[in-house]
Order: sequence, then C-alpha cells, then structure tokens
Amino acid sequence: MKTLIALLLLLVTMLATPASAEAADGGQILVMLRLAPPHFRAGSGYGGGYGEDGSAAGRRRIAAAVAKRNGLRLTGNWPMPMIGIDCFIMAVPPGRTAEAVAAEVSRDSAVEWSEPIATFRTQGQARPNDPLYPAQPTTRAWHLSALHRMATGRGARVAVIDSKVDAAHPDLAGQVDVARDFVGTGTAPAESHGTGIAGVIAARANNGIGIVGIAPAATLLALRACRQEAGSTTCDSLSLARAVSFAVEQRADVINLSLSGPPSRLLETLLRLGIDRGATVVAAVDPKLAGGGFPASMAGVVAVADAPAGAAYVAPGRDIPTTQPGGRWYLANGSSYAAAEVSGLLALRRERDARPGRHAMPVSIRPGGGEIDACATVVGKGTCPGEGGGP
Repeated sequence: MKTLIALLLLLVTMLATPASAEAADGGQILVMLRLAPPHFRAGSGYGGGYGEDGSAAGRRRIAAAVAKRNGLRLTGNWPMPMIGIDCFIMAVPPGRTAEAVAAEVSRDSAVEWSEPIATFRTQGQARPNDPLYPAQPTTRAWHLSALHRMATGRGARVAVIDSKVDAAHPDLAGQVDVARDFVGTGTAPAESHGTGIAGVIAARANNGIGIVGIAPAATLLALRACRQEAGSTTCDSLSLARAVSFAVEQRADVINLSLSGPPSRLLETLLRLGIDRGATVVAAVDPKLAGGGFPASMAGVVAVADAPAGAAYVAPGRDIPTTQPGGRWYLANGSSYAAAEVSGLLALRRERDARPGRHAMPVSIRPGGGEIDACATVVGKGTCPGEGGGP
C-alpha cells in the first residue's frame, strides 16, 4: 500500500513540475560606528549609503582611519538606522585572526564595537530523491484540519530568512509578497532549503497538488541571506543582519531563522529591536552547540528542536514533505523544518490575536518548553472543534 501511495504522489510531483564561495571565511570583521538617530527615515532604503546624509562622508573618513591604524582594508558599509549604527566591513590580512582583530578594534575610542563575520548553518537535511509520503506529520499530531477551520494565518506576515525561495512553485505561487536578496545580485536560482521552509509555513491549500502549509493564508517575506553550494546551505552574520533589519522595518509578525551559529552582538541587537516591536522570532536548535546555538539561545527567542533538547520547544521534524525548486516536492528532516512548523503555528495564533505588540508564543505540555500543544497555542484552553486528524 505504501508503495502504491508513493508512486501516485511521485506522479503528482512529475505532472506539476515545470520545464559563490562562503562569504564568511574568517577574513573579515564588522566595525560599528554610532549613527545619530535623526538620520533614520521610515520606509527608506538602506542599500549602502545616505545620499542626503552629510555625515556619511565623515563616518567613512573615521572608518578609513580606523582601518589604517589597525592594518585593515575598508571594503564597504551598510547603515542600520533602526539601531543607530553604520556597519563597516574591513578585510583582515593573512596571518591575523578575525576574532583577535575584532577584539583589538573594539578598544578603539572611535568604534562602538566590532565583531568577526561569523558563519551560520541551516539545521535540516533534504532527501530530494525519496518519494513523497501522503501524510504530513502535523496533520494528525496537530489536528491541522481542525486548526484551519479556526485560522489559516490570514493577515500574518512571516519573514523567511534563508536561502532563495522558489516563489513560482505551484504550491507557493501568490504566497510571497516581498522577495529580497541580501547575498548577491538577485539573479541566483531558487534554492532547496529556503523553498522547503517556505512550503512548510505557507504552501497553498485546496489547489489539488502537493502539501498544505501550517498557515496557508499567511503572507511571506522571502529574504535571501544564505547561499546553497554543494548541498550545504550557509549564511554569514552580515547578510543575516541585513535581512533581519529589513524584516523588522517591514513589521514582520514572525521571523523564521531555521539556522544556527555563534553569538553575534549585531544580530542580537536587531532581533531584540524586532521583539520589542512585537515580532516573534523562531530559531532552530543545533544540539551540537552550547545552548542550542545562536539565536536559539537568545532570551525571548522561540527555540525549536525536532527532539527533546533542554528547554527548547519540540515539533515534528522527521520525514516532512515540503516544496522543492522546480515545482517538485521532497522529504526533509531536522530542526529547521520543526522551526518552520512553529512559525506557521504562531501565524495562526497571530490571526486570532492580532493586537499591536502582542507576542504570539507557543504553549507546550510543560512550562517553557517540550512538546508543543498546537490547539492550546492557537485557541487557548479547551479542545479544537472537530479534532479528528483528517487531511
């Protein structure tokens, strides 16, 4: 029976199918100079310079002087007005470590702080050659059909900060409201991890193909901050900071970060601002890193694992059917996809309780973590009407 179902679903997939080196190589640091708050203009673009800001040239002269006295090469900058910072990128010469140089530059009186550009890795493993199973784990575990009779995520904005999402996928067509590339030129092809995360969160419902997202009526912000190469998806702290800054400016209700890496003061500052403005930040746990890795270890962030891990919330993370570039579907594993499920669940909660500044937080079987109670998360106490586990 399983073989027959697998073959049928593989046929559906076939019918629906339409015809750079890592940025964080340890050789760059970020140097923060204080930016006066009056320079912030809501709705402005922060692509690299303020044409109307007369102090921009002054900050660049200061940055050039910092680079010169520390033996570095100034390569660019990215203003972040929301946190009052102009972030300058400097190359570290061979023979010196980025960590040591950042610590030295942080002591410069002209510098707010400095940190190395760090590498982050997604926390999921795709299996594109395996057939798609007919049932999503959350269909029964979370009584998804019952939840969808009460909420579908309408009005919720979910930022997917990841690799490039295939917005033309038949299960994602019309779901992506905004797409930005903070890694390259915007011409990169769609990538697997970001497309899979987007599908788990907001794949279309009742279109006769593929899967149903946890929040199929939510709006996605597809923000490319990671790149896929040789089967691996990695991000650096600068591209992540750019994407997080954009998501916060756009007032995303939920920010999904299905990745993990070392602590970053810049990222933490931006995420804290987002949380203070009412966004819920969801991050994947890496059990190999202390505290589950960053940003899962950050206070106020919803840390999600696919198996019990400390104080983290637990959601299904094995054999998750989801979208793949090119109008296909595949099976995926890992806390990346568990985190995406929770982001979708919180989008359902956001629809039902959309008061400004109200944080949508999961409810679990024990306080502060453990297996998630999906019904209680969305509707509060009591049972979901019509629970039955059907598709």
